[in-house]
Amino acid sequence: MSRRVLVTGGSGFLGSSVVPGLVADPGVALVVSGDIRDPRERVDGVTYVPLDVTDAAVVSDAVASYAVDTIVHLASIVNPPPGMTDDVAYRVDVDGSRHVVEAALAHGVRRLIVSSSGAAYGYHADNPAWITEDQPVRGNDAFAYSRHKRLVEEMLAEARRDHPELEQTVLRIGTILGERVDNQITDLFRKKRLLKIAGAESPFVFVWDTDLTAVVVRAVTTEVTGIFNVAGDGALTIDEIAARLGRGTLPVPEVVLRAALAVAKPLRLTQYGPEQTKFLQYRPVLDNTRLKTVFGYEPAYTSADAFDAWRAAQGL
Repeated sequence: MSRRVLVTGGSGFLGSSVVPGLVADPGVALVVSGDIRDPRERVDGVTYVPLDVTDAAVVSDAVASYAVDTIVHLASIVNPPPGMTDDVAYRVDVDGSRHVVEAALAHGVRRLIVSSSGAAYGYHADNPAWITEDQPVRGNDAFAYSRHKRLVEEMLAEARRDHPELEQTVLRIGTILGERVDNQITDLFRKKRLLKIAGAESPFVFVWDTDLTAVVVRAVTTEVTGIFNVAGDGALTIDEIAARLGRGTLPVPEVVLRAALAVAKPLRLTQYGPEQTKFLQYRPVLDNTRLKTVFGYEPAYTSADAFDAWRAAQGL
């Protein structure tokens, strides 16, 4: 069966890789890329439409107009620009996701693929060393991105219960790296000494962007559905990352760092807030066993491979 696919956030970082991946797949008959921004470059065979997920009518019209049977929902605020309020991010992340689900149900969409995040599990002291898809989605109220991902996943769980006819694939994604990735997380790796919470190993799991694109395309074109952690094999602690960069670490007690960020963030001396100390201290480390054994995808890049590839591409 050839899919007719709408991609929300099609001009974003992930969408810019997913859209050409989908249009090149013989199992996809139509790709509609929707975003509030123009694409960096247009791909032959793709239909581009203006799409603001915060407008329910616009989302509904896009689904109906193109007889979409599959939605890949990527639109999300991952790195809020300076001055963006939590309310605006909520409208995109949570209200936008609600509009997508409602449009899917109203127009008989067969399948919904959603880019969630390991952040949905939350940053908690009692997280297991390796977290599986069976663990509860708890988020963190103080961390807007984590809270929004939890709320979206709760909404999706309700839809699975009440509307099983809408197939779902939910991808809980680790830290994405690629040759062009430059964000709040990679900024941490550019420091002369890498910040760490004293006493915390702070392991990262990474997924290379081409692996993630392949996962999304497979979610569209195969019959496998469900919830999957998406990350390369293994993890790297902050000390191992520092060693790969030929640098040291700066261990700071959590209470000291939290107090410093509480002062520095309002003065715009840093992009990080006090709520983000938990991000450094209790990051969920994603177990990708289900991705490999049930979903059927073996990442080409391990977490270490992905970091080394990013480091080489950045000349670090």
